[in-house]
This record gives sequence, structure tokens and C-alpha cells, in this order.
Amino acid sequence: MEICTVGGYEEVGKNMTAVKLGEDVFIFDIGLFIPGIVELQEEHLFEYTDRLKKGKINQRYTEDKLRNFGAIPNDEVLDKLGWRNKVRAIFISHAHLDHVGGVAYLANRYPNVPIFATPFTMKVLEAVLEDEKIKLNNPRKKVQPDSIHFVKGKNKKYKVEFIHTTHSTIDCVFIALHTNEGIFFYGLDLKFDNYPTMGKPPNYKKLKELGKLGVKVLVVDALYSGSEKRPGSETIARHMLEDAFQKVRNRKSAFFITTFSSHIERLNSIVGFAKKTNRQIIFLGRSLNKYMNAAIEVGKCPFKKNITLIKYRKQINSFLRKIEQHRDKYLIVCTGHQAEENSILDRIVKGETPFKFRDGDNLIFSSSVIPTPVNILARDKLDNKLRKIGVKIQTDIHVHGHGSRDDLREIIQLLKPKNVIPAHGTLQQETPFIELSSELGYKFRETSHLSSDGNVLKL
Repeated sequence: MEICTVGGYEEVGKNMTAVKLGEDVFIFDIGLFIPGIVELQEEHLFEYTDRLKKGKINQRYTEDKLRNFGAIPNDEVLDKLGWRNKVRAIFISHAHLDHVGGVAYLANRYPNVPIFATPFTMKVLEAVLEDEKIKLNNPRKKVQPDSIHFVKGKNKKYKVEFIHTTHSTIDCVFIALHTNEGIFFYGLDLKFDNYPTMGKPPNYKKLKELGKLGVKVLVVDALYSGSEKRPGSETIARHMLEDAFQKVRNRKSAFFITTFSSHIERLNSIVGFAKKTNRQIIFLGRSLNKYMNAAIEVGKCPFKKNITLIKYRKQINSFLRKIEQHRDKYLIVCTGHQAEENSILDRIVKGETPFKFRDGDNLIFSSSVIPTPVNILARDKLDNKLRKIGVKIQTDIHVHGHGSRDDLREIIQLLKPKNVIPAHGTLQQETPFIELSSELGYKFRETSHLSSDGNVLKL
């Protein structure tokens, strides 16, 4: 078994892994990387322009532009290895753009290779394709969580299992590729939530079964491998939201909330509490609109009848004018929790909309600041501006979606893999996982492997 760690092994983003068995190659995830974090990617990818809609310009992003920017995995390494024409399938773990966003720009390099993804993930991919006016010739195979499929290789069929797990979006799966060499297990992204507010807990029973069958290698999300503290269940985030809502006492002021557009479970909790305020619930922004529509189309948006979606800039400005005049009638869910340029919050604070924050208005950040210098600085500036105006802000009403050392111990104990490879972070973020694995009996460079982008491991 040969594993090419194409992307996501030196940074958070552009996740892509290729596995070669004889004459057959399988790709796991093709994600994007744009400095500033996934929400910034969403805003830029889902930001229509009138010129684009009228066909006066082509797609905003091309493969060449994204390569030059370092925004997609450098899969040309597969050309150099002679693997590209041997790719038999592309498997996508979930709907975050650092896992699925690059498919639109690179899948055509693998003609007629089928793409496997859960229904929600596939809808998000289709939204990117529609926005960018990209056509793929790859067959699209929708798979349900906890399902088994068979994929044709050159001379044999491979069994592939898509195993339900929890994360900070819906329809997430671990992927297990059964081979003569043992199981290749793709564990991105990892978070064990035993008390989700939507859907079921992870499928621990299946993980135990696979551990008994024999896992040759586990590629796992090691972003928080240096932390002993568990991220907390989404149920905890729900309690935090309830408390935050109760602290909003000025009923005549404006009320805004911002969170990740892809976090359907969190948005469901927000809407549940928002209904009790007797305000009209408005979702502003294109990325929110895209994820909501994807969830609605697959029947996983239980709050669809309780919200109004507004996405185009003229419509947004028109509605913000209404909110300015009737501040106590609306509750606004919008983009901008990382202070991303051109997000709704960014435009409001810059004075580019008809709505202006006033002393006594309320803003809840149901998110944490992503710990990059760009994000930290941008949020500090935004928060300071809001506080000077007198806006009452509540921050970090959030639990993140990546497992700690406890989750990593648990998945290793369940799967009992012969080899482990950390992913989804910088080398500094992945190194604590190597230390953790040594505690569990793994030997560095023998059974635990710290890789880099474009590297090939032969196991």
C-alpha cells in the first residue's frame, strides 16, 4: 500500500490523500485552502455578480489561478508518480469546503472517475459547480451514511464503507477502503459527539467491527492533538445559546447572530431560541442561502418554515433599510464571525449598508476566532469598533468540531490500526499526535508517520 499525502499535511485546508494498491488509486477529499478560513472561502465562492449571472464573464476561479495562489492541493504530484490515470474513485468525507471545494476545479483531471459523497455534501458541491459555471464529466454517486458500496478497480472490486460520524456540519462520514493489505481508514474530520442535537451519535459499533477485521492504516484529524480538553457536545453549545439569548434584555434594540453557514445543527438551535423572541427570523448572505438550500433539498432543514432567506446584495440592502426603521421586529442571522472582508457584518461596520449599529444593539458570535494572525487581528478590530458604538457583544458561544487527545485515543483503541498518520494541520499541530501515539505503543517512522504535502509513504 502506497499513500500520497497530497495536501492538508502542512496546513489546515486543501485536504487530499491518494492511496495506491497495485494498478488502482483512490482519492480521499479534494479541498480548498484560502487564508482566512473556510467561511471566507464560502463568501467568495457563493458571491454572485450580475455580470457572472448574465454570462458576461467566465468563472471567477480557474484551476491555474487557484494553483498560483496555493488554494488547491498540488495534485500534479500524482502525474509525476504515474498515478493519475490509475484513479478509480474520488471519495468526499463531508461538506466543508476545505474537503469538497477543490473537487470542482480538479475532478476533470480524472475523466469519468466517479465521485462518492453523501446527499448534503453532493448538493454543496453542485452549488459550487453552478456558481462557477463548471461542468464535470465525472459520474456522481450519492451515498447514505452507514452504507456499503463496491468500486471497480482494474482487475477487482473494492468494498468501501461510509460510516456515520459527527462534526460541525451534517451528513459526515468516515471512509473505510477494504483491501487485501487490510483496511485503509480515512478519519477526517474527527469529533465524537455522544449527544448531538440533530441526528445520531457516531457509529461506534461499526468502528469496533472494523478494528476486529484489521485496519492497516488510520489517517486522522490531529488538529487538536495537543489538547486534552474535549471540544464538548453540540448540546453544550445549545445551552450556551440559551443563556446568551436570556442576556438580551433590550427588546427594542437590533438583534444579530453570526455563525458558520454550514453548521446546520447550530442554526437549528439558533432558530429554536429565536422563535421565542417573537421576531421575524432573517438569514442574510449568499453562503447561508446556499447551505440552507442544500439542507432543504435533502430534507435536513427542520426549521425551513421559520426563516426568510435573502441573498442578493440589493435585496439585502433593501431589507437592512427595513431593519433600521423597525429594529425590534427582526432577528438577523448573518455572515461575518471571522470579520471576513465583504461579509454582512464587515459591510455594516464599514458603513456600506443602510443599517447602522447603535448603542444597546445586540450581537452574538456563535463561533470562536480561528487562531490565525489574520483572523485574530481582523476580529480584534471589528470587536473594538462594535464596543465603541455601544453594541453588546457576546463571543465564543461555541464548541468546535475537532476532537482532542481523548477522541484520538478512543478511535485508536476502537480501530487498533497497525499504522497511524496525523493530518489536517501544520507539522507543529500534528506533532503532539506522534507523542500521543508513542504512549499507545506506536513507534515513530515505523508505525506512526509524520508526513508532508506531496510525500509518499510505502507501508
